[in-house]
Order: sequence, then C-alpha cells, then structure tokens
Amino acid sequence: MADLLELSARIIDTGDLTIPPNRVTQELSELGEGLAIVESFSHIWAVDTGDGLVFVDTSHVNSGQAALDAIRAWRTDRVHSIVYTHGHIDHVGGSGAIMAEAAANEHDAPAVIAHEAVHDRFARYRETTGWNLTINARQFGGNVKRTDVVGATPNAFLPDDVAAPTVTHEDGMTAVVGDTTFEMHNATGETDDHTWIWDADRKAIYVGDLFMWNFPNAGNPQKVQRFAGDWATALRDMIAKEPELMLPAHGLPVGGNARIAEALDTSASALEYLVRETVTLMNEGATLDTILHTVKLPDTYEGIPYLVPNYDEPAFVVRNIYRLYGGWWDGDPANLHPAPKSALGAEVASLAGGASALAQRALELVAAGDLALAGHLAQMAVDAEPANPAVHEARIEVFAARRAVATSLMSKGIYKSVINASKDVLADD
Repeated sequence: MADLLELSARIIDTGDLTIPPNRVTQELSELGEGLAIVESFSHIWAVDTGDGLVFVDTSHVNSGQAALDAIRAWRTDRVHSIVYTHGHIDHVGGSGAIMAEAAANEHDAPAVIAHEAVHDRFARYRETTGWNLTINARQFGGNVKRTDVVGATPNAFLPDDVAAPTVTHEDGMTAVVGDTTFEMHNATGETDDHTWIWDADRKAIYVGDLFMWNFPNAGNPQKVQRFAGDWATALRDMIAKEPELMLPAHGLPVGGNARIAEALDTSASALEYLVRETVTLMNEGATLDTILHTVKLPDTYEGIPYLVPNYDEPAFVVRNIYRLYGGWWDGDPANLHPAPKSALGAEVASLAGGASALAQRALELVAAGDLALAGHLAQMAVDAEPANPAVHEARIEVFAARRAVATSLMSKGIYKSVINASKDVLADD
C-alpha cells in the first residue's frame, strides 16, 4: 500500500509532476487510528468514532458500492452519519448504497449533514436533468445527443436513491459523534453549498473540493456561478486552524502544517490575483474581451503541482469573476441584441466567397499557428452552411488541433464534442 502522505510530500516539496496526485484505485488506506480513505471518484473519508462510523462524502453512484466494500474490509461498524462537503453528484451519488446497507442490516438510517443549500441544488438537478446530462457528457468527453434528452425521459442526472440531507446548517455547526467533534464551516467557492470540516483532535481539515490538486474549479464554462474571492477567503480560514492533515475529496492527502499552509496560501493568492486584476480593469471600463486578453497569472505560478490547469484554467476563472461582478453582457454592443449565428456566418461567408472559402482560410490559419482565429472561421463556415460536408471536415481538423494543445479537461471535452458533432453530420451524409 502506498504511503499517501509521503507521495504528496514528494510532489509538493520537489515539484515532481510525474507522480499522479489524483488516483482512483478503490483501495483503502489508513492514515491514523480510526481514520481511513478510499481513493475513488470522489473519495470517502471514514472516521471510527467509537459510536459508529462517520463518512465524509459518499463517492459517485458508479463507485459508491465498491468504496463501501473497501471500508467494510476495514470496519464493520454501523454508519452513524454522512457529511456532504457539497451536493455534486460525485460526492453524494454513493449514498444510496450506504442507505441500502443500513436498511438491510436493520440499522437506523445514517444522519445526513450538509449545508442547507444542498436541498436547492438537488431540486435544480431534478428540474434540469437533461441539461446536466448533456453538459457533463461534454465535459468528460462523452457524446450525448440532444435527441437523447429532448422528447424522451432521460436517465436521472441525480440518482433517485441519493439521500437528502436530514441535518442542515446555514453558517456552520458542530456535531459530536462518539469521541470525535466535527466542526462544520460553510464556504462559498466552487459551489454555494460547500462545507469544510475541522477535526481538532486530529488537527485535520476535510476540504472537499476546495483543494483538489488542480487549478481551482472557479471558472467551469458550462456550470453555474463560481466564487473565486470567497474561495480564497475559505482557504485562509483553513490556514488559521493550523492543520497538520489536509484531507481532500480528490487527490492525495497532505501532511505537515508548513506544507499545508504553503499550498493553501499559494492557491488563495492565485485566486486573489485574478480577482484583483479583473476588477481593476472592470473599474477602468474595460470590456470582457480586453480583460480576457490582459489578465494572466504571473509566471511564478507555472509548474506548481497543485495549480496545474488540467481540469479548469485561469482564463475561465476570469470569465466567472466578470460574470459575478458585471453580468452577462460582454461590452460588445453587437452582442446585446445579436443576429442569429447562422445569419452572421452566411454574411461573412458571402463576403469571403462562400463557406468553403472560410473553411479553407481556417485551415491556413491552423498551419500558421493561429488556432484561436481558425476556430472562429471554422465555426462561422458551419453556421453558414451546416449541411456542407467540406466545412465539417475543416472544423474537425481545426478543433482537433485546438484539442491537441489544450491543457484543461474542460477545453478538451468541449472541443471533442464539436469534433463528434461534425463526424455525426458526415456519417449521416
């Protein structure tokens, strides 16, 4: 069994990017007396309190049972309580397996502790199940077609057996279970329903997704509002606890107060920099276009192993900061009441000599290395003539080139969805 704390120390202390910090092994590791992790998507942290187990998160519906099985090889005590760090489905989806086990063993159902906004999240997921199935498939490289979710009853995005919170807090609470005191704190960051937990006896913080071994997910282009400034505040509140253990929901745990403080401070500083620079330009009257092409993280953040933009990326965070403070209008008057994309594409194609000419120019720009501009022209060509196989062939080439150099999973997923859409058109031709 790998020494998880030794692995994380080696990554942080040496900057070694060859060691993957995010592992999905379904294996259990014990970090101390009565404290274990199952590395899953996401993890379950299990605490033996002497009066039953407390789980922090429950993993995904597809991995929850396997994670529970791994815990049962370690402890067979009843599950006293579950704490949701937030309501994302990879943190709550496995709760159905836990509840089913309790019922089968004729145990009382575990209490489910969460921020009160988790109820609102669950309601929103049920209202927008088709939308969420689509964007999650796109984000993670799948290919859900609109015909799968429109005019039919799709699979539920939020599984029917997910356990609703039974104990909620608005701004924190304390729960004492057996010999362990769990101090809950609300944090607005990736979500508006996040809870991080302080275990004073172990000097441990359960951070959920507030630290996830990637650049903070404060900019996701397909999801609801994120809160970069509040996220940084939460990280600094954690530092103030002087933890010796940091226990995230994704990625390796981290040990050592100095190491934890450095990681949290550096992450907070990166978010604060993006907020400060974006708001400064907004106060000067800059448009979103100007801000996006001006605000860049300093080079000092490059190569930091827990800030690699493999999932989200700083440019997306800038967009979300702008949206938070400035609304949806990007400052371009033409976008206030825009023409349909098809009309704009047709007009530009007409000026260029046809959609095929636009597509050809996009390929020339790829060869010249201007992938961003190539993407605009390739998409305009498809908007102008959506049934033209030649423009779809060009769009596939353009966005394959964009995907090849993209760093974040979100960019790669969206580019792949565009490629898949054009391949579908060609297959139907």
